[in-house]
Amino acid sequence: MTRSHTEPGRCAWAQSHPLLAAYHDDEWGVPETDARALWEKLMLDGFQAGLSWLTILKKRDAFRRAFAEFDPARVARFNTADIDRLVADSGIVRSRPKIEAVIGNARAYLDMQAAGDDFAEFVWSFVGHRVQLGDGQHVPTETEGSRALAAALKKHGFKYVGPTIVYAWMQAVGMVNDHAIDCFRRDRV
Repeated sequence: MTRSHTEPGRCAWAQSHPLLAAYHDDEWGVPETDARALWEKLMLDGFQAGLSWLTILKKRDAFRRAFAEFDPARVARFNTADIDRLVADSGIVRSRPKIEAVIGNARAYLDMQAAGDDFAEFVWSFVGHRVQLGDGQHVPTETEGSRALAAALKKHGFKYVGPTIVYAWMQAVGMVNDHAIDCFRRDRV
């Protein structure tokens, strides 16, 4: 995609499709501190494993409908009939293991909450409650921080939260600012 004179410089990954550009310009890398929104985005990143982010963005509204607007309390009550319904839903990624993981992750989220652990506070503690600034040139697929957070999430019973998924999620929710050095969003988030 060739930029026009008026189109801002943006990260290379966001230049191939208007939906990616809009996501990049409005959401990606913006610090998110709402626990439920953080959980939703982590669940979507888990679904993305092995697929393109564009696929997930195109299906995001269907995911929200299918998973009760990603309300952990409602998702935690999903049963076998709900799993069968979701596996048959062509609007989402119909992976039974990923669907079952989201339901289990809702239960893990609620268990943390019941134990007095705020999900947002917990995950942001892994970056010292501050956005980490990448160098804008070399973007890793995982870091020591993502490995530590992935391990801690797994200890709490979460699935589909490996260090690569967790790092992509940390970028998406603004825990890490990995906008390219010449991206117009780098200094804005």
